[in-house]
Amino acid sequence: MIPLDIFADPVCPWCFIGKARLDRALEARPGHPFVIAWHPFQLNPTMPPEGMDRAAYLRAKFGHDADKYHAPLIEAAQAAGVNIDFPKITRMPNTSDAHRLLHWAGIEHRQSPAMAALLRAYWREGRDIGNPDVLAAIATEVGMDGAMIARLLASDADRDTIETRDAHARERGIRAVPTFVIDNHYVVSGAQPVEFWTGVIDEIAAGLASGSDISETPLPGDAC
Repeated sequence: MIPLDIFADPVCPWCFIGKARLDRALEARPGHPFVIAWHPFQLNPTMPPEGMDRAAYLRAKFGHDADKYHAPLIEAAQAAGVNIDFPKITRMPNTSDAHRLLHWAGIEHRQSPAMAALLRAYWREGRDIGNPDVLAAIATEVGMDGAMIARLLASDADRDTIETRDAHARERGIRAVPTFVIDNHYVVSGAQPVEFWTGVIDEIAAGLASGSDISETPLPGDAC
């Protein structure tokens, strides 16, 4: 089996789209060799703990071009088979606690379902994934003990761990998400198309993982 480490933040739309594209490829190649692990990378590490109004956040970041920012994302999401409901999304959360939930989900081997649930909750349902009650409910939805997660979220459990892992990712040169690291060696940056991933899987199956389609230099792709 081959590790596929994914650095992502659930409030990154290209992480939502990139996961959908990867999922389509994995469905097309059910015998794929990947063992997937999700790693923390906060897009907005200085975001207030309570988050902020998303419209205000977009105005500060994009000025009057926020609508232009939405259009290509909606098109790319629909092409990937998922929907983004921007009118429902009213908060820009701090995702530190969401990453703690993903960390605990990894211990229980439920990380990919937890990431899928976080992405769906934010981008399709407009839920505030910085809210501990929302995160505890999501934990329950993916088969975790929601009451225990609520207690952990009320504490500082593993907060330092998330901060250390995020800092380590930046030290390794990761600057945007999603970023994929294949077999601890090959770096792929951005939301790659389905065809890219099926090609990688086919090359690995043929014993050609070091072929021309993958290099140690990050490959271009849409990222946050």
